[in-house]
Amino acid sequence: MPIGARFFKKARADSETCRLPARPNGKSLYKTDLSIQTIPLQRSKILSYPHLLSSPSTIPSLRLHGLSCFLPRPSSTFGFSLLLRPRYLTSFYYHVSRSPLSDSSALLHSCKDLQTLKQIHGHLAVSSLHKQISIAPKLVALYAEFGDFESSVSVFRSLEEPNTKLWNLILKMYVYLGMFDLGVAVYKQMRQLGVKHDGFTLPLLNQAILMIGSDVVFGKIIHSVGIQVGFGLDLYFCNTLIEVYVKCGYISLAHRLFDEMCLRDFVSWTSIISGNVTDGNTVLAIDLFGKMRKELQPNSVTMIIVLRGCSASGSAVLGKQFHGYLMKSGFLNDCSVRNSLLQMYANTNSIEDVEKLYSESVRTDVVAFNILFYSYKSVGDFERVVKSFRDMQGEVEPSVETLTLVASSLSKYGSVQHGEQLHCFAFKSGFCDLVFLTCLITLYANCGNLGASSKLFQEIPHKSTVTWSSMMSAYVQHGYYVKAVALFKQMQAARIESGAEIIRALINVSADMGALQMGKEIHGYCIRSLSTNSLDFNSVLETSILNMYIRCGNISSARHCFGRIVIRDLITWTSMIEGLGTHGLGLESLTLFNEMVREGTEPNSVTFLSILYACSHSGLTNEGCELFHSMKWEFGVEPELHHYTCMVDLLGRSGKLGEALALILKMPVYPDSRIWGALLAASRVHMDRNIGDYAAKRLLELEPDNVGYYVLSSNIQASDSQWNEARAVREVVSETDLKKTPGWSCIEVERAIEGFVSGDRSHPQMQEVYEVLEILHKEM
Repeated sequence: MPIGARFFKKARADSETCRLPARPNGKSLYKTDLSIQTIPLQRSKILSYPHLLSSPSTIPSLRLHGLSCFLPRPSSTFGFSLLLRPRYLTSFYYHVSRSPLSDSSALLHSCKDLQTLKQIHGHLAVSSLHKQISIAPKLVALYAEFGDFESSVSVFRSLEEPNTKLWNLILKMYVYLGMFDLGVAVYKQMRQLGVKHDGFTLPLLNQAILMIGSDVVFGKIIHSVGIQVGFGLDLYFCNTLIEVYVKCGYISLAHRLFDEMCLRDFVSWTSIISGNVTDGNTVLAIDLFGKMRKELQPNSVTMIIVLRGCSASGSAVLGKQFHGYLMKSGFLNDCSVRNSLLQMYANTNSIEDVEKLYSESVRTDVVAFNILFYSYKSVGDFERVVKSFRDMQGEVEPSVETLTLVASSLSKYGSVQHGEQLHCFAFKSGFCDLVFLTCLITLYANCGNLGASSKLFQEIPHKSTVTWSSMMSAYVQHGYYVKAVALFKQMQAARIESGAEIIRALINVSADMGALQMGKEIHGYCIRSLSTNSLDFNSVLETSILNMYIRCGNISSARHCFGRIVIRDLITWTSMIEGLGTHGLGLESLTLFNEMVREGTEPNSVTFLSILYACSHSGLTNEGCELFHSMKWEFGVEPELHHYTCMVDLLGRSGKLGEALALILKMPVYPDSRIWGALLAASRVHMDRNIGDYAAKRLLELEPDNVGYYVLSSNIQASDSQWNEARAVREVVSETDLKKTPGWSCIEVERAIEGFVSGDRSHPQMQEVYEVLEILHKEM
């Protein structure tokens, strides 16, 4: 069915009684109702009109109505080219002779395709019945339903004085096709020609505002026009206008209009209650619900909206109270209401209530099972997800949404075997849509089977941006940075626009690899995409670019990026403070911290961790101690273990090992291996064997399998000429077969990333590399 055609099925049925869709009170705006009589088709004499078809002067004159300025132009035969082609009419006239008006209506009602409609239209044109005011709306609606909008407009233009119903049909066609400019032009022409409004004209304009998401100003204009033409208190018009105000975010205007209405129905009450729920004012929504009960008995739609408000409040107490009302009023027999109640309990993490309500349900559908899976997934109960899915298969047929929920749960807590079983089940059931397959890619990647993820990705014929992003994230997650970059180049070759998530992943890849040139290229791509409005260049993406320059060692470019960020949030400030500290610019980092505080941005625990790190690596001992003191007593941030570790490193670097040890022993949190490691490293630098031995003892008690700490302890013993002790430590390493993970590094050369592992001599240019290292060693 052509796009937009489904919106005209209702218009077609309504045009059979020469009226537009029913008003909210169920009454038709127009009294005229033609009786429709179905006649049997008889094989009759072939009727031919050669004198009509051969003489252009006998073709009915089709007078324009001044709409040529904006209505689409018909064909050269004015949309009735079939009149000049007898073959369209020959087979038709085998069965149909001249029909009265009621028979013509029956014929139009029986139309199933565009070709039949054109045959009947040709017969009506020859019989001069196509201009009948009762036939024209049917023709306009049918042509629109079958997707021939040009013919629909042509029929409209052929009428000398189309009435309001026909104007509304054309207006409705443009609105639902998304041609809002033409719809507004039709309405303006309608006003200029003095065509009267009916109760459906302005609501159609309100519908256009809702579909395009216009500013509330347009809603106010239509409201004013409605008052001027006498529809200010019309129920249908006011209901659509309330929805406009709500969708535009002006709930106060919706309340004002609601209070001014003399007559209010279910739609009025439900719209204003829904508006308050959307606005986050659940208390007022419940209060309006209570007032509604005094005037009208709420229906199931109202109940679902109130439950949505209870869910948004985050508290199950209000939902339980409403649960009692639903039980008393009998609404729990409604499947949609019961599922909404289940969803409310699931959103508030009331798993016991979800299970109880589910077990009390006489009938369960696939939606109820999906909500049950969602509730188990939200609390991380993977085993119940699998068990419930197996139980479901004996009761209800799963949907593709069910499989997607299960796959999403398995991606966090499952295994490859579970993923393969689910994949096979989906393939046999035929439920493999794009969203589900994308979840499977993530599932296989999270379970460590990157090969299965890559194979499934290649098998998907039409990939979305999310699918590309999932595969790229999988490569990044497992450290396959080169493949992630290659995948991005494939995206560009396929002319697929990259979303913000993909760009962020690539920027993080550049930062992890230290690939500055690649990072610059991605930054340039972002700037070009920004100029074409194809990328949402938000503060998160700007901060990622900032971090990339910092981690790649280009602090000058990082300063430039930071200066160009208009709206700086706490993460942006913290990233720049940390970057300056990492590059040894402690004073500049401290200045930036003070500037942030002056601008009104409150630092958090991560910000203090960054500034303490900067002070530690720049020798700013006094400044670091002052910040540590102000952290709790001035800014109200309670120090955590990471902050104490920074302070131990700060004091240790300045040679205050006694104060560092005292801080460890007095701090309110239990010390971990990192804080003892910081003290041990400082002891080695300042040759304090006693504190070093004590720190090493505590350290090896916490992490006896960390070979790095054994090596550090041995080096401390050797630096103090304690060779026997150093040898004993290394013998422990040999006896326990502990091995140190070799370090690796990489460098970007001519847009290629070259990686080097400690002790590895497999690189093809290893001889040249070591010659350069020898030169550098002599220079240093």
